[in-house]
Amino acid sequence: MALYLLRRTAFLVVSLLLAMVVLFFLLRVLPGDPSNALLSVGATKEQIAAAQRQVGSDQPLLQQFVTWFGSLLTFDLGQSFISSLPVGPEIAARLSVTVPLTLLSFVLALVLALPIGFVAAWKADRWYGVVLSVFSQLGIAVPVFWVGILLVDVFAITLGWFPSGGFPRDDWADPNAALTSLALPVVTIAIVMSASISRYVRSATLDVIGSEYLRNARALGAGFGRAMRRHGLRNGAVPVISVLGIELATTFLGAVVVESVFTLPGLGSMLLKAIEQHDYPNIQGILFVSTLLVLIVGFLADIAQRIVDPRLRRSISGNV
Repeated sequence: MALYLLRRTAFLVVSLLLAMVVLFFLLRVLPGDPSNALLSVGATKEQIAAAQRQVGSDQPLLQQFVTWFGSLLTFDLGQSFISSLPVGPEIAARLSVTVPLTLLSFVLALVLALPIGFVAAWKADRWYGVVLSVFSQLGIAVPVFWVGILLVDVFAITLGWFPSGGFPRDDWADPNAALTSLALPVVTIAIVMSASISRYVRSATLDVIGSEYLRNARALGAGFGRAMRRHGLRNGAVPVISVLGIELATTFLGAVVVESVFTLPGLGSMLLKAIEQHDYPNIQGILFVSTLLVLIVGFLADIAQRIVDPRLRRSISGNV
């Protein structure tokens, strides 16, 4: 297991390095110069040259990359072209909204998806099992922004139970106000995500129910619940865990849409504003942090799979 952790960590580092290279050069391939963010219409050649020197775009591309990479090694994500503020602290402040939004949505989605997926498989021949399966299919097809708009219309405008958007100015100083602001965004993401996760839970449960080891356990006198707990749960959890890692990463990346609907000051709104203003340091910093978090989620999902399934640990050690 220790050797696998070492190899998987090395893979994580290499993946991050490759992502950095692709991210940097892909942004430079796009039309326009980073210095355009500092220039107004009708700028003179002298002003253009001065702006390019200020942002460093007058240097060779490889030198720009080396400078940016060296800054990352010191945890310096640069300064915004527009506000001249450090990118790192701004991203950290925005993560205080995006990370709780993502994690709370993920937990709520699991609370909904696990029983829905299990019952849809266990009672697949009953009408309510079919209804739950239909819910999963419809939930995947519904756009997340449409769900958000519908919830705002019902629970914010009509009933007035929750705010329609925004976040407290003092951030998490008042946890109740912060959680109230996140309530509708969290439910919005959880509804769509739970529909997707429940399909995988249903598929894994059907595989377990139809397996020989479960039938053998029941033939030896174990009840369905006991057989599922002792033999089915761990086997069914392995494929679901890998999917949960992907779903968590997708939720984090997709928060940009929900944050726009509910005007939340998270990482997504910061990215949209940076793209509109051609603020390259902000764009690079946000995408770098997002890529790092997604890779870490995948890393943790792989480790969790091997902890849950002893067969994977034995195959790593070379015993099978």
